[in-house]
Amino acid sequence: MRASRHTGTMADGTAGGCPLSTGGREMTLKPVSRPGDTGLRLISVPAGPGSVRGMVRPLGLPFDPIERAGETWEKHFGPSSAMRAATSVFRVQQILLARFDDALRPLELTFARYEVLVLLTFSRLGELPLKVIGSRLMVHPTSVTNAIDRLVAAGYVDRRPNPADGRGVLASITERGRAVVEEGTRALTAQDFGLADLSVDQHEALFTTLRQVRLGAGDVAPPGEDTPA
Repeated sequence: MRASRHTGTMADGTAGGCPLSTGGREMTLKPVSRPGDTGLRLISVPAGPGSVRGMVRPLGLPFDPIERAGETWEKHFGPSSAMRAATSVFRVQQILLARFDDALRPLELTFARYEVLVLLTFSRLGELPLKVIGSRLMVHPTSVTNAIDRLVAAGYVDRRPNPADGRGVLASITERGRAVVEEGTRALTAQDFGLADLSVDQHEALFTTLRQVRLGAGDVAPPGEDTPA
């Protein structure tokens, strides 16, 4: 298996939240068919506009390609448990984003824009500075601006200068935005956020396991440290 270095994008194809994207090109898993080389390879393909929908389809293989790649990895490089786990996370992220887009497509939303609307809904006044939205969603400011542009055009968000910061911008959710959040939430919860294949106990176990990786990357500041506003 050949791995590539990649940076994140939001589901609308801009830099931020999707680790299987890099510079406007999507990273996808492709079975290797060369003689003597079995398993999966991450390949770069042109990214379609708007999201990853259409990128994920059933592979229909007679074997588990990640498990096969692990067997081949062990023959060449040694233990494969970390590689198999990481590659599985990549593949599952593709599947989840595609399922989210399928659920939100009738509302003309991507999951990235839905996340912005939910964050604004949860805020005390229904509005937040763009820099806070980027911090909370862990995405690049450019991605936030792009998402807000789309949401303003759809009538789901209003935008105005931040009176507390002459250079900043406030985004506030509209009544139409609140209504579409309700619809989108019903659609996503109906499919258990793409994880209907797992039980509730497995959801909790998966969250706990992946949380260790996030903590190791510094998602949560140690006690006593200041966090960004």
